[in-house]
Amino acid sequence: MEYRRLLLLGLFTLTVLGMKIHPVLAKPPTTAKIVFSGNREQFENRDIYLMNPDGQDVTNLTNHPADDVQPIFSPTGEQILFCSDRDRSPFSFDLYLMNADGSNVRRVFAKSQMRITPTWSPDGKKIAYVRVVLGVPYFYIASIDSRKEERIALGILPVWSPDGEEIVFINRKLKHPRYITLFNIQTGRSKFLFPPDAPAWLRYPAWSPDGNKLAFTWTRAEPKPENFGRETLYIVNRDGTGLRQLIDEAGPPVTRPVWSPRGDQLLYEHLGADFQQVHIFKMSALGGHPVQLTGQTIWNSLGDWFDPSYALPVSPQPQLLTTTWGEVKTP
Repeated sequence: MEYRRLLLLGLFTLTVLGMKIHPVLAKPPTTAKIVFSGNREQFENRDIYLMNPDGQDVTNLTNHPADDVQPIFSPTGEQILFCSDRDRSPFSFDLYLMNADGSNVRRVFAKSQMRITPTWSPDGKKIAYVRVVLGVPYFYIASIDSRKEERIALGILPVWSPDGEEIVFINRKLKHPRYITLFNIQTGRSKFLFPPDAPAWLRYPAWSPDGNKLAFTWTRAEPKPENFGRETLYIVNRDGTGLRQLIDEAGPPVTRPVWSPRGDQLLYEHLGADFQQVHIFKMSALGGHPVQLTGQTIWNSLGDWFDPSYALPVSPQPQLLTTTWGEVKTP
């Protein structure tokens, strides 16, 4: 009897210790999902939704009178980082976290500031984002745990590279075109990727999953009213070679590319011909015929694409059964 009590006590102790060491985590999607924001009626606030890669099974994650936009999955898919103006502060949008099923919504930072366009580091420990200071956009890096912020550079739209070594962003220096700029995390140095000297209006850089290519949108002419609608989708190699235009310039502009986790497809936003709707399309990274994914919502904005088959957990998590990021990164 005494032995049984000791055994039960031991099992209980191990359970409690295990709960402290490995807390119950939010669960990632079990199948591939695209996260995006959209509204069902014109001029309504946007909420965050999930859908399958074929556009089916649309699920509403947030239902709030505020504008919830720019959602992005954590590397393990368990959390979604997004922007919202739900605190109604003078700074408007700030960063929020929620579980992948829309539960447990909470602020990232205690002190409200204007923070937008977040991106995760591949190990899930840090985020980069744009913080607007006195009307000027800078990109920052912060620890997701300590929330300690570090200003990096004048620029917008930062995106962390898959190997964690660089952040690509768009410079916003006055009297300069918008160039794709690479910031090296270790050296702190920045350099232009493309193009070096031609007039350019570049936006929305996006790393391919293997880190060898960048997709982006580009208005090859000066961004004047007469050139409206000429922004479209391009791919370039990591070293600036091999520029390819995937969609021609006819029709309304194409923006905000997102790679599939496998790296063989791209999502993008396309403004409707009536300028009353924005829809999400999918196409092969090699080009070809695009497919419209959204229809239930009318003003849609990407977003991210998560697939548990391609996830790299940052700590041992048996539900994903894949190699940890630390093991992959070690030569």
